[in-house]
Amino acid sequence: MSAEMRLKELGLQLPAPAAALANYVPFTISGKILIVSGQLAFGADGKLAPEHCGKLGAQVSPEAGREAARLCAINLIAQARAATGSLDAIARVLKLGAFVNAAPDFTAIAPVVNGASDLMVDVFGDKGRHARAAVGVAVLPLDSAVEIEAWFELA
Repeated sequence: MSAEMRLKELGLQLPAPAAALANYVPFTISGKILIVSGQLAFGADGKLAPEHCGKLGAQVSPEAGREAARLCAINLIAQARAATGSLDAIARVLKLGAFVNAAPDFTAIAPVVNGASDLMVDVFGDKGRHARAAVGVAVLPLDSAVEIEAWFELA
């Protein structure tokens, strides 16, 4: 089943791709590689929900962090579609680079980032299985709980 069909089957509506927050572009393409800049956990309204702001292990629960990671993945997919015109132009998800706004003693970073990884596999099937880095950081833009970037191979 194609990624576009899976998206419909999952009942997911992609939001309008978010504009860059500073002096960078939302994505670049070089040869058959699409790199999507880090995406925050913006909802369909283009805003960060209060439960997706702050530090995991302090203001943000692991469950809310996982949902924030899933929203980041939805926004990555929206950027990928904007870059290519169709998700079916994606041959493979190569890598996710995930940053989690974490309290110093919060160590459950990998399960939080699974919110994004699981969605990539749900949408792209086996082509969605990817390499990954999941890193705890002191702060993220707009106090987002999670930020994730992605590398895709184009067909």
